[in-house]
Amino acid sequence: MFFLSRTLRSAFTLWAILTMVFVATRLTGDPTYYLMPAELPEQQRVELREKLGLNDDIATQYLRYGAAIVQGDFGRSFFSNRSVVDLFFERVPNTLLLTIPAFLLSVGIGLCGGICAALRHNGLFDRALTTATVVMQAIPNFAVGIAAILIFSLSLRLLPSGGMGTWKHLILPVITLGLGTCANVAHLVRSNMLEVLGQDYIRYARSKGLSPAVVVLKHGLRNAILPVLTILGLQFGGLVAGAVVTETVFAWPGVGRLVIDAVMKRDFALLQFGILVFSAAIIFANLLVDLAYGLLDPRVRGK
Repeated sequence: MFFLSRTLRSAFTLWAILTMVFVATRLTGDPTYYLMPAELPEQQRVELREKLGLNDDIATQYLRYGAAIVQGDFGRSFFSNRSVVDLFFERVPNTLLLTIPAFLLSVGIGLCGGICAALRHNGLFDRALTTATVVMQAIPNFAVGIAAILIFSLSLRLLPSGGMGTWKHLILPVITLGLGTCANVAHLVRSNMLEVLGQDYIRYARSKGLSPAVVVLKHGLRNAILPVLTILGLQFGGLVAGAVVTETVFAWPGVGRLVIDAVMKRDFALLQFGILVFSAAIIFANLLVDLAYGLLDPRVRGK
């Protein structure tokens, strides 16, 4: 019942997001002003809106769109007249090339940093990490990206400022994208480890003569990792959303930049599909976290 309820809740959330995006896009403006020169007669604009199905009321458009989705048709781009599915998934490998390394590096560094800070509570490393995490959590992605370009590209000329090519093009956007996640994970792991290391069973494990590594990793981290799993789903969603900004700052040809272009041009079908995939990725990640949490902690399944 636990797994079924979580799955149904996720499906309902995805449907609600799709509905809100569909309505919101129709309120943003008329895409024909981007498709046709402004000096053309209004009659031609009306004919184009009729051809695109934009003259119907929103309810009719929504029902038609829902029926098309059921048949696997997510529409075609107004500007390229290509399937939005093809346009989107052409860019997916480029975005994964940023998000996967950023996620793995940020989680790995965040876990190690949080554990080390907890073991050296109130020490120099702990104070430095606490300060660094606060600063990194406060600075938005676009500011970090712009600062990185100014320092490492324009001033020091060590790394390219944007685009896609060699491995050097990955360094700045990956660091920019993963910095916030790294700070959040490190902060949470440190807090949880400090709480766990003060428990009676940890003192008992140490009194038995177990090695520090066994006490920390087997008994400490195992119990401190459960709340971290919850935040990892949210952090993955943050990476997906952050990719939109990061790809724009570094001129990276991924799906985030594609969606931004769709917003600027009022390319409804492409924008709707992009938001749908982003939302599905975030919801699926959180669903996996919920299911994993239920498997690791039987008490959760009873709620």
